[in-house]
Amino acid sequence: MTPPVSDTVEIRGHLLDSGVLSRCVDDVRSLGGDYVIERFDVGKDHDDESYARIRVSAPSEPDLASMLMRLNSYGVNLTDPGEPVLRDVATDGVFPLDFYSTTNLDTQVRLGGRWVEVQQPEMDCGLLVGGGPGERWVRTVPVSDVRAGDTVVCGASGVRVTQQAVPSDGDQTFEFMNSQVSSEKPQALLVRQIAQELRDTKAAGRKVLWVAGPAVVHTGAAPAMVALVEAGFVDVLFGGNAVATHDIESCLYGTSLGVDLSKGRGVEHGHEHHIRAINRVRAAGSIAAAVEQGVVTSGVMHALVRGGKRFVLVGSVRDDGPLPDVITDVIEGQRAMRAELTDVGFAIMVPTMLHPIPTGNLLPASVPLVCVDINPATVTKLAARGSAQAVGIVTDIGLFLEQLARELIPGFASA
Repeated sequence: MTPPVSDTVEIRGHLLDSGVLSRCVDDVRSLGGDYVIERFDVGKDHDDESYARIRVSAPSEPDLASMLMRLNSYGVNLTDPGEPVLRDVATDGVFPLDFYSTTNLDTQVRLGGRWVEVQQPEMDCGLLVGGGPGERWVRTVPVSDVRAGDTVVCGASGVRVTQQAVPSDGDQTFEFMNSQVSSEKPQALLVRQIAQELRDTKAAGRKVLWVAGPAVVHTGAAPAMVALVEAGFVDVLFGGNAVATHDIESCLYGTSLGVDLSKGRGVEHGHEHHIRAINRVRAAGSIAAAVEQGVVTSGVMHALVRGGKRFVLVGSVRDDGPLPDVITDVIEGQRAMRAELTDVGFAIMVPTMLHPIPTGNLLPASVPLVCVDINPATVTKLAARGSAQAVGIVTDIGLFLEQLARELIPGFASA
């Protein structure tokens, strides 16, 4: 019988509060391995970090390598990290079979005895290595973008991951993020805390990213969203064909999905309005052109164009039209979204499920992320899909946006 192979790993952080230690040892056992906790130092006070050193074993070297990469996703690192295994890519769009699969946590790679920070951490990517001696760099690369001849990290050696800190009870800034879903907490307090986080993000010179769905328009919250754009609290907007279409429909016809926004009831031939709005913009050539030509004179998209703000619209198979600005190639859509994430310091997702999940997957875990929806299932799904930093607020988006606008913009009054 072949003896098991083993290695020693360590982890620091709020191991008991976060439950990460129990998840680590459970994973070791589920992968057919075993473990011995050689050292466990428990922090005495709430703010103190704990430390664990664990000897893990597996039936074979490949099994151990897989186990170490799984543990690495929790911030577990080898006590003797060594240097990484670097391999050249043989085929466009294909990693080596033992490539290192990334998390969205802050990650470093040891190159020539020096730890190099990974640029723009993103989950489910590889680690691309470049640069000359003394100028080495590492960044995440999706499998679709890797090219033959690229050099990537393989295995878990030479890689260090830092677990996100757990907020302490004494941390008053964004304290509600201690819970995954906030549905029974005072909404006014939550809105004030988000408003302060937005102010802090802007004061730090970082960008605020919004991911919006058509419910922003359906609920009559577009005026509040416009006010937030004009006040400088929206730097980038991600969405799909629907949010832009119904926003423009409301400008041209006063309806959203054919429903009169001032009366709350359907209008004759209202079912045609969205496709007629799309056609008008297609005739103009783009949303920006429709604004410049005076076709679109109000709404969220109008405010974004007038304010020089960035937006990325990525389509789906169910889209009508679509609008000419909508990216219909999903890989190109991912690339366009990634290109706008530099310097994003805060992200807010408002009713939609299609785009928040991929956006959350693209963002580093260090970027605070709030999802607001009336449906609890929507706001919890984001965290379930890998964005552990995501916090959900269960409320009506129309009320939320109006409260947020009143908190941030002196004199704001809803329409």
